[in-house]
Amino acid sequence: MEIFLEPITLADREDVIDIFNYYTENSFAAYTEKPLSYERFEGFMQASWGYPALMARESSGEALGFGMLRPYSSIPVFSATAELTCFLRHGYTGLGIGKIIFAHLEARAREMGISSILVSISSQNEGSLRFHLQNGFRECGRLVGVGQKLGERFDVIYCQKFL
Repeated sequence: MEIFLEPITLADREDVIDIFNYYTENSFAAYTEKPLSYERFEGFMQASWGYPALMARESSGEALGFGMLRPYSSIPVFSATAELTCFLRHGYTGLGIGKIIFAHLEARAREMGISSILVSISSQNEGSLRFHLQNGFRECGRLVGVGQKLGERFDVIYCQKFL
């Protein structure tokens, strides 16, 4: 499978929201409880303004997933730290797409002077935790039992990678 990365644009609205909403409705990967409408796309993307946000597509044009960086904080002393968000179309995990997205985002982060990337992962999302730990992240904090979704409580696990 040949994968192309391109900046996310308004034309990607439905693909981004559809991919994200699958995880809203079926897993602990997205912390939202109700699907986002397409009208919420610009607000969803606003958090990554000025940072790289990428869509991964197959040569046929099918959207396979997306990833983005956003500031960890608006406070200037934290400007060298970013947060990562990445979601793959259901059924496309484990194929190396996440690694491709992350490698590109990591390279762009370095160019921006970012020295630390954080991720927030639900303790119920073992696949994401495994992926990040296998790709250079280390668990750096855990908030026990702070989330509740689909009738279950979960921890929020913070992982960090130094660049």
